[in-house]
Amino acid sequence: MSMIGFYTIAVLAGFTVLLLLYAIRILREYERGVVFLLGRYQNVKGPGLVIIIPFIQTMERVDLRTVVMDVPSQDVISQDNVSVRVNAVVYFRVVEPKAAIINVEHFYDAVSQLAQTTLRSVLGKHELDEMLSERDKLNSDIQEILDEHTDAWGVKVTNVEIKHVDLDESMIRAIARQAEAERSRRAKIIHAEGESQAAEKLTDAAIELSKSPNAMTLRYLQTLIDIAGEQNSTIVFPLPVDILGSLGDNITKMVQTSGGSTAAAKKSTGTASKTTSTPSKSTGTASKRSTAAGSKKDS
Repeated sequence: MSMIGFYTIAVLAGFTVLLLLYAIRILREYERGVVFLLGRYQNVKGPGLVIIIPFIQTMERVDLRTVVMDVPSQDVISQDNVSVRVNAVVYFRVVEPKAAIINVEHFYDAVSQLAQTTLRSVLGKHELDEMLSERDKLNSDIQEILDEHTDAWGVKVTNVEIKHVDLDESMIRAIARQAEAERSRRAKIIHAEGESQAAEKLTDAAIELSKSPNAMTLRYLQTLIDIAGEQNSTIVFPLPVDILGSLGDNITKMVQTSGGSTAAAKKSTGTASKTTSTPSKSTGTASKRSTAAGSKKDS
């Protein structure tokens, strides 16, 4: 065998090996291959061993695993004109390899751009308080919009999560002042409700105590026992207004009674004086008469 024949056989063998390497493809369990025959869609193959006819068939690999895509931070102006920076994460996977290859070019980039624009448009329709307190609702709205638009691409958006909502320092201080004012308002309302309930209970207790006069006295004595148990040197015990009123009425009656007795005594003393002065007058008259009689007799 000449050297030319040997080189020819070596070239043919090498070319055959290259054709076999190009024709034999191995797809993993999570991969699918979209096969094109002379540029036209033929079928979807995989997983496992797949044979492709060289120069006639081509194949595009598609990964069916869930993709975790980080959405870059977006500048958003909320409905109440507050500027914030928001980023999110999107979870999606390919459910139709044919549509993911034929209907869209680079479906990953397409989903990324759609997620960024949808994030800005959805959050721009809500106020800042809703962004901070209603994230579940916002995540659901963004997911529904993305899933609707990516359905034609053979992509299923399974979940969307808003990660961070970054605010300016001035806005953070304003929110802190608002939260402090809200807590103060709630504290005042709770205190007022407590006073109202306490007033109702005290009213009920006063009605029950008024049914028995001795109940209030027992309550006073119990209060004194409680105060004495704390080893206090000074006890300030309030008296109810009705007791002070009754004491005032009793004192007034006593004053009136003593005043009436004094007036009666004075009246009886005056009468006795008048009676005593009347005999004196009669005695003087008799003495005058006897003196006159003696004078006449001497003459």
